[in-house]
Amino acid sequence: MNITKLSSGRYRIRETKNGKTYSANLDHKPTQKEAREILDNMQLSDPILADRTGMTFSEAYEGFISAKSSILSPSTIKGYRTAFRGLPEWFRGISLQKIDRTHVQKVVNDYSANHSPKTVKNQYGLVSAVMNFYGCRECPVTLPQAQKATVYIPSKEDVAKLLQMASGGKYEVPIRLGMYGLRRSEILALTLDDLAPDNTLTINKALVESVNGSMIKTTKTTASTRTIVIDQQLADLIRQQGCVYDGSATRLSMIISTYEEAAGLPHFPLHKLRHFFASYMHDLGYSDKQIQEAGGWSSNHVMKTVYTHAMDLDEAKRGMAGHLGQI
Repeated sequence: MNITKLSSGRYRIRETKNGKTYSANLDHKPTQKEAREILDNMQLSDPILADRTGMTFSEAYEGFISAKSSILSPSTIKGYRTAFRGLPEWFRGISLQKIDRTHVQKVVNDYSANHSPKTVKNQYGLVSAVMNFYGCRECPVTLPQAQKATVYIPSKEDVAKLLQMASGGKYEVPIRLGMYGLRRSEILALTLDDLAPDNTLTINKALVESVNGSMIKTTKTTASTRTIVIDQQLADLIRQQGCVYDGSATRLSMIISTYEEAAGLPHFPLHKLRHFFASYMHDLGYSDKQIQEAGGWSSNHVMKTVYTHAMDLDEAKRGMAGHLGQI
């Protein structure tokens, strides 16, 4: 909430909520309490917010999803629906206006008993988003402490074994493209038209799952839209088979898991090859900027904190110990 003195000598109070700005001009400088009351009354008179009278959380959730259906990504909506299904029936039926911090904390506490801190945070995020959309007061609660992620990155030897298992089959191409840092959704959306005669591959779309099935959308971020160059052998393989990959995402994940089990490898999904790409390219001496642009990351923060240096971390620790020991 802002209180600003205008050149005319009057005062303007203004606040933006849920993408909509509410403002009023006054002849005098209002107190914080007075300004708060004026803005609250303006927001409560808004048709969207006025409809919340007697509305249950379940009804509010459906209204929230309907209002955002063309704005939120299909994966975000899918995640919201998953989080909503995890809410207890008693909470879904509470009147939106009666929900307070005690109710939300109980939901968080009960859900934390058998779900990860990240999943609990996602569910709380849904509750907060719905309540904020309808102008309800914030309900800050205590969330479970986040767990430090243990990042496994397949080694060069692991990747070589996986490739050996896939060699000559329809799953070789998507696995090799994963090694180039492509996301699974990007691989699934590729067509022959995206491969140029000089082996340049254009990545400008993604195939994602929504509540209504699969759909093509833009890449995850603006930086994800990019071009890369693939090796001649891989390019020839794509042209020979007449497509990049014509199967389902689920089937691809199942086959990779089967290959890993047969080769005695630890289980890792296709996305881990993206991690491998960043770490391996770093070890080969490519700069963070080069890796970031080739992999379609919007910033190098993730690479610096997770991907890069991960493969040689143990060796680095031994080197540190050796240097200190020499002192």
